[in-house]
Amino acid sequence: MSNPSNQPSKARTIMLQGTASDVGKSIVTTAICRILKQDGWKVAPYKSQNMALNSYVTLEGKEIGRAQGVQAEACDIAATTDMNPILIKPMKDMNAQIVVHGKPYTQLSARDYRKEFLPFAKTTVVDALERLREEYDVVVIEGAGSPAEINLKQNDIVNMNLAAWAEAPVLLVADIDRGGVFASLVGTLELLEPHEKERVKGFIINKFRGDLSLLQPGLDWLEERTGIPVVGVLPYLPNIDIEQEDSVVLDSDSYKRSGKQGEYDLDIAVIRYPRISNFTDLDALIAEPDVRVRFVQRVEELGTPDCVILPGTKNTMDDLRYLRETGLAEAILNLSNSEASSPCDVVGICGGYQMLGNLLSDPEGVEVEGGAEVTGLGLLPLRTVFYPEKRTERVEGRAACSHPLWESIKGTMITGYEIHMGKTEFDGLAYQRVDLASFSPMFHMADQTLEGLCAANGRIWGTYLHGVFHNDEFRRQWLNMMRSQRGLAAIQDILPFAARQVIAFDRLADETRKSLDMQLIYDIAGLPSHP
Repeated sequence: MSNPSNQPSKARTIMLQGTASDVGKSIVTTAICRILKQDGWKVAPYKSQNMALNSYVTLEGKEIGRAQGVQAEACDIAATTDMNPILIKPMKDMNAQIVVHGKPYTQLSARDYRKEFLPFAKTTVVDALERLREEYDVVVIEGAGSPAEINLKQNDIVNMNLAAWAEAPVLLVADIDRGGVFASLVGTLELLEPHEKERVKGFIINKFRGDLSLLQPGLDWLEERTGIPVVGVLPYLPNIDIEQEDSVVLDSDSYKRSGKQGEYDLDIAVIRYPRISNFTDLDALIAEPDVRVRFVQRVEELGTPDCVILPGTKNTMDDLRYLRETGLAEAILNLSNSEASSPCDVVGICGGYQMLGNLLSDPEGVEVEGGAEVTGLGLLPLRTVFYPEKRTERVEGRAACSHPLWESIKGTMITGYEIHMGKTEFDGLAYQRVDLASFSPMFHMADQTLEGLCAANGRIWGTYLHGVFHNDEFRRQWLNMMRSQRGLAAIQDILPFAARQVIAFDRLADETRKSLDMQLIYDIAGLPSHP
């Protein structure tokens, strides 16, 4: 074991930057965090500014980027907002919500963010980093995008400027799977200032498939050309079972079930609208052996699934408009019709839950400038009003649906977290049209409140609880309920999904140890020799 008692009074730092977005910085950061934790160091992750729609709620009810929450789990520590003090959540193509230390700060266009916010952001990110350096032995820092984005360098707070503030050596990560890996590494170096280039102490080539001996001549050329060592070549690692935050991963193998309809007992279609968020809610369903989960963008992809899930969204009104414009809204309503030959279950989570109601109202312009009011899908007698205050909280409770289909599930413990800016209640006008007594709350929460709603047929339900399907017993019982409706025998074995992530962290660390020169990384970070 390393001897953490020998560490300096302020934590050592090491930084992972990339030649582009989606080269694997987050997963490599997670791997190094896990290795250092295994080696006995008190280690924490850090990313000064993250742009993501998949977020994570800390124990204090604060919102940070999901990658930093997962990295904290890999370090076996509780995540805090110091690990990601600034989170950018895009709401429209040129507009985003700015979250500072876990709470909404303002909404800005990209131009105004750079002009009005970034010049004053240094204090926020440096103070957060310094607090981590006082508490931990090592801080593993993740950059964003590329440090060679010439148009963004002036007000940089996430790449080379941050590396200087953090006194951090840099490992430059490149993705060989997309091609042009040597050009991307050398080209990135060429666009750096001399003092920035001096910070780059090693290269990591990621997502390699093939015979490493065939790559070796290129590695030798790269080291000779730049004078910078190749720390290692990481293999392409599909199906690692570690949550990711960028929606681009929805096109990866991890989010694609290759089987055809009929090869799995249950077929679940998840609507992939443009502003989908917290899609990791579906990871546990994807892991189930009897389920095919498909992410659907067009009517012709929808088919006749057993269930349609409307996931979270950063802009409910715009994504609801997308459903109508593409014809998906009409198709979902047709599938949910109880008189259909093969009726389909419909589930809404967070923004998807809001869409299931009768009406969505935005009087204060939270989602739509100037305010708006739109009609929902009308599958649940609910009305949602958007307010500027955001609810971010970890919660727990029990399944409470009283419909006969849910009899075996009622009372099951659940945990989750809420991240939303709307308040959803029974639609007053619905009293004139439906028997509200036939609708049932989904969950009885620990604070004695009732949450979510299930329709009279037991097959349409919604909730604000992100992570609801990460509850192993609830997930399997719900899937068995659908199996029973389709004449299929229940599956008794419960998949321990949470335990799979711990195994995945260790598998990732093992594979990374095999591929990277960890002694060199220790030397670069200024740490005593690793075991």
